[in-house]
Amino acid sequence: MRLVQFKTIDGARQVGLVDEAESSLQVLQNVTRIYDLALEADRLGVKMERLVNERLSGETVAYEQVTAENRLLPPLDHPDPAHCYITGTGLNHLGSAQVRDAMHAKLAGDPNTLTDSMRMFKLGLEGGKPESGQVGVSPEWFYKGDGDSIVPPGQPLELPPFALDGGEEAEIVGLYVIAPSGSVLRVGFALGNEFSDHILERQNYLYLAHSKLRNCSIGPELLLGELPASIAGTVRVLRQGEIIWSDTFLTGEANMSHNLANLEHHHFKYKAFRRPGDVHCHFFGAATLSFSAGVALELGDVFEISAPPFGRPLRNPLAASQAEAGLITIRAL
Repeated sequence: MRLVQFKTIDGARQVGLVDEAESSLQVLQNVTRIYDLALEADRLGVKMERLVNERLSGETVAYEQVTAENRLLPPLDHPDPAHCYITGTGLNHLGSAQVRDAMHAKLAGDPNTLTDSMRMFKLGLEGGKPESGQVGVSPEWFYKGDGDSIVPPGQPLELPPFALDGGEEAEIVGLYVIAPSGSVLRVGFALGNEFSDHILERQNYLYLAHSKLRNCSIGPELLLGELPASIAGTVRVLRQGEIIWSDTFLTGEANMSHNLANLEHHHFKYKAFRRPGDVHCHFFGAATLSFSAGVALELGDVFEISAPPFGRPLRNPLAASQAEAGLITIRAL
């Protein structure tokens, strides 16, 4: 079951269930946010699927029209963007068989020659998938911003005037709401483009935190239920309608050095991330980048990310930010 948040022609919010043909959205009655639906499911002690089926109306909307008119919204958001955390983890994907062989060859060499990144990857291989009920090794972790950092599907990902680069990262995103009790509710999963500045990161790994402070996009569809163990998706870059680069990205626990339970534990173990009412969008990492393939992106290029379990692809063009360049001045009080 997959859900979409969108706006009507008049600007009102609605939630729709994607039909099997992916051609129409069945509108849910009296539901304007998936956030509210998740909290109601927790209060009633029922699954989201049950509430969705109970709220289906007879109204349908053409999915293609909503997409073409850029009326899609992120699949989970908070009424106050400051109460939505955008975070993620990296160095946890195994990649293709060729990449895996190359990594294992490096790890088998002199441990004193390993980079910090390879040491972190090695830790994940050795302790990222603990037995059920056990705590594994901590992964890499990063912060991207709050809810204002999320760009709706179809809208531009912006290149700040101070950026050295802006490139896609095709990932799966876990979407969560914190219940009034403080328990963590996983609402579902979505496709994500964890847009980052790879040139800045390459200058010095300590710039990683800065390189992640960019906007991102999630959606368009929210997948309810469990994540498939192995997912083979496609990421493409289009320029003036032509594909200039394309590759497969592998994700899901079968293609990762950490399991989801371990990644979730090491994020939500911090009390600050279990504040009732908050929303969390947590990126699970990427292994396939156009930057690594030497692709020089241009303004106007379109990123497209797709994977079979998630329905329609996530598309976003690359655009220049309208923010003014220059020194940020501070006014003393």
